Amino acid sequence: MKVTISDAIRYIGVDDTTIDLFESQYVVPEGVSYNSYLILDEKVALMDTVDARGAEAWEKNLMDTLAGRKVDYLVISHLEPDHAGSIGRLVELFPEVTLVGNAKTFAMLPQFFPDGVMECEKLTVKEGDTLSLGSHTLTFVMAPMVHWPEVMVSYESSEKVLFSADGFGKFGALSLTEDADWACEARRYYFNIVGKYGNPVQALLKKAAGLDIATICPLHGPVLKENLGYYIGLYDTWSKYEPESKGVLVAYASIHGNTKKVAEALGQMLREKGVEKVVVSDLAREDMAEVIEDAFRYDRMVLCAASYDGGVFPCMQDFLHHLQSKAYQKRTIGMVENGSWAPCAAKAMREIVDTFKDVTVVEPLVTIRSTMKDSDRKTMEALATAIAEA
Repeated sequence: MKVTISDAIRYIGVDDTTIDLFESQYVVPEGVSYNSYLILDEKVALMDTVDARGAEAWEKNLMDTLAGRKVDYLVISHLEPDHAGSIGRLVELFPEVTLVGNAKTFAMLPQFFPDGVMECEKLTVKEGDTLSLGSHTLTFVMAPMVHWPEVMVSYESSEKVLFSADGFGKFGALSLTEDADWACEARRYYFNIVGKYGNPVQALLKKAAGLDIATICPLHGPVLKENLGYYIGLYDTWSKYEPESKGVLVAYASIHGNTKKVAEALGQMLREKGVEKVVVSDLAREDMAEVIEDAFRYDRMVLCAASYDGGVFPCMQDFLHHLQSKAYQKRTIGMVENGSWAPCAAKAMREIVDTFKDVTVVEPLVTIRSTMKDSDRKTMEALATAIAEA
């Protein structure tokens, strides 16, 4: 797929359509892109490399686009291997290249490249420093903990381009997702990878607000050129941990299917009470990253789980620990537990939920004894009402 930025700024990234798990944990049925860019001016700047998985195709793109020229600068926005994985090869091709990074970049670089890479010329930059390439000038903006401590972004002022590192990235190979909705996989990417670091993202957005940005070039996903307020607005909402939409996620952990029936019945009750959007998700079978995405997307959630080994069924515990690690907050939660002789799921869930910030747990707690009965529906209706009216 051809990506056009401008005559001077070229896309030389690659698609990975064979990867099964991004970061060995996130399913990517439509692959992922590793984005890399060249700025061709009096001096040539390469904006990041790509994962070693795509190095061969990337090298061809690089050499074809250079057309005999050499790379003068390599700007290292982020040292994660999916972006820095081909630095070693770049140095082999152009041993006189100058590596551009901040102090934290060069402190971490030897951990990944202990040999020849460290012998290169290095240019250490800090907040607000500039690098002139001729008619193009890069200004460096530090973005620590978005989502590693060495991350920085670069702003090219003549064409108003923000090279945003992992910010505004999304899952999906460009060749497979050209017409796909941006927000869906960008949301799943954000909350599962960057989501813990809302405050650093807010700090970066405040810096970006002072820049005149016409194009955003992320390290994953499409180059963004139109309606930038939409993308920036979503990032502002997400990084403030505010709900994006009115709705309820009913997340359930069921052993033999009885808790599933309760969750589905509760979902129907919520719909009948006029809840705008209800999503019912099976934590044992559905993509955990997608359920995490929905938990952050909507303003309310109901947890339905079977008791297990004196606690809660493991997939619910895993789900809540994921939310805990991503700083889940500012939501309303209801709970349903199931147990045959000693229901204890709610206690185990509540111990984790009580660590969440600014979360309201509504009553009543619904306790099911093995199977849902007509006598349980009154309490379930009361919980559905409380959630619908929250």
